[in-house]
Amino acid sequence: MSRGRPIPPLELTADEKQSLELIVRRSRSTQAEARRAKVVLLCAAGHSNLEVSRRTGVCQHGVGQWRRRFLSDRVDGLADLPGQGAPRSISDDQVAEIIRLTLERAPAQATHWSTRSMAKRSSLSHDSIARIWQTFGLKPHRQDSLQLSTDPFFVEKVRDVVGLYLSPPQNALVLCVDEKSQIQAVERSQPILPLAPGRVERRSHGYFRHGTLSLFAALDVKTGEVYARCQTRHTHREFLCFLRQIEDQTPAGLDLHIVLDNYAAHKTVQVRRWLARHPRWHIHFIPTHSSWLNQVERFFAKITQQRIRRGSFRSVTELRTAIVSYIDAHNLQPKPFRWSASAELILGKVEKICRSLR
Repeated sequence: MSRGRPIPPLELTADEKQSLELIVRRSRSTQAEARRAKVVLLCAAGHSNLEVSRRTGVCQHGVGQWRRRFLSDRVDGLADLPGQGAPRSISDDQVAEIIRLTLERAPAQATHWSTRSMAKRSSLSHDSIARIWQTFGLKPHRQDSLQLSTDPFFVEKVRDVVGLYLSPPQNALVLCVDEKSQIQAVERSQPILPLAPGRVERRSHGYFRHGTLSLFAALDVKTGEVYARCQTRHTHREFLCFLRQIEDQTPAGLDLHIVLDNYAAHKTVQVRRWLARHPRWHIHFIPTHSSWLNQVERFFAKITQQRIRRGSFRSVTELRTAIVSYIDAHNLQPKPFRWSASAELILGKVEKICRSLR
């Protein structure tokens, strides 16, 4: 004969199960929230209160409480009840004053607030300041860069280039072209201390320079394949050599739509004459100060992070070999960058920034 009070069955809908699993996985959930969600998931899987208690560390009485709370109020029943915890010691007016000072003023002898300087100004603890800033998403210690384009045809160029990405023309290749100039062949003055358990890779601050080279690259936005050429300089002559390489390596029956920035070497008389003699080439200039619109810049960031920045090269030849080897390996299994932002979305964000600067 079974003993004890019968346990009511607990069943979850698909949406409830997904919500509870998200609470358990996400890093923003508190330990208490994640533990409660795990209790309910284990109960729904048919485990007894004793087994759930053993797996989660919650006492059997607590397991039964959260089971009943969920059966009564579903997912909302797992939240803390009003009035639980210590009473507030900071008023709404104090919070509003902290936010106002953070947004509208700066400390007398500094460019931005720290938790301790704000705590001294407001007579609150620096932990309280940190919690208030975190709650309202304020990060005075951080700064990002911003450069707005002053191109008079900014809107037209954005729509032109984004249109190529989202709806490329038929029987044509869309290539993002640019050069990564002045790549230094840097050799560390001492051997690099390798990665080990409990120890990150370490390198010396000192280095020797062995020269520079420039990487010309064209990214096929559809396939992710990269056409590349390394040169010691990056004048219009080297740029023309790279254009001739693209002309030779691409199928003759396809039009070429080239996305370029406004670097002077891209607009010389010699380059314009060469393009005039090759009618299948169509040039699309991005707006000034808008390198983020050229997808090949994302490839440059990738090769810098994965192959160049932490490398040690004893000569320009060694640097060139490393770059060419990386691109060859990339082209064996190329993967395009997925562009999803529409021109209207980009222009809307720029408009929002411009309004905030007024």
